[in-house]
Amino acid sequence: MKIDIITIFPNIFDSFLKESLLARAQKKNLLKINVHNLRKWTNDKHKTVDDRPYGGGAGMILKIEPVYKAVRSLISNSKFLISKKRQKRRVILLSAKGKTFTQKDARRWAKYNQVILICGRYEGVDERVTKHIADEEISIGNYVLFGGEVPAMVLVEAISRLIPGVVQKEESIRNESFSDREAMTKEYPQYTRPEDFVPSSKFQVQSSKSWRVPKVLLSGNHKKIKEWREKHGAIQC
Repeated sequence: MKIDIITIFPNIFDSFLKESLLARAQKKNLLKINVHNLRKWTNDKHKTVDDRPYGGGAGMILKIEPVYKAVRSLISNSKFLISKKRQKRRVILLSAKGKTFTQKDARRWAKYNQVILICGRYEGVDERVTKHIADEEISIGNYVLFGGEVPAMVLVEAISRLIPGVVQKEESIRNESFSDREAMTKEYPQYTRPEDFVPSSKFQVQSSKSWRVPKVLLSGNHKKIKEWREKHGAIQC
């Protein structure tokens, strides 16, 4: 898989892409992630990527020209706007007014050969980008951020971990509670060693002297453990 990120702040992604599983996956050639400076596709000496909105209003809007040139360059196909056969790639605009991102989207996008992420900034992006260039407009939640860079990181992690080989223990992916058929998920509490933890008196907030792992999880009885997990699962969005 190839993931291309278009942004006006490429340095934001430096440490993010060079750490942990993402760094390993790129070294193993399981995926290729490239960050592109939108200003590269401007023509004026000031490398202008934004302008005032028609009709008035506060703030600046990202222009369509550099975004168009960037996407066209990245897919190496000058006729992409009229092509109906883009099954192997997906162009996604990160925007506060987009559809809310779900795990179902991540699973769907992980099947593509190329995903292009356009990071919005300022007061938004020229609407023609949404209508004619992006396949989808996505938001990661009902709140407003400075731009699309953090949402792009969220999508990169969610998509990448579904690519075979990126997560070494693929069983953890298969057994996750998120499902393409579910809008809600059920996640049960999990514990690890030590079995019995004694907090300092400063942080003691309960009457018990120690914080213990539920006995059923130590029993080895898989049937009872499954029943306990189903009973104590918490509904999450």
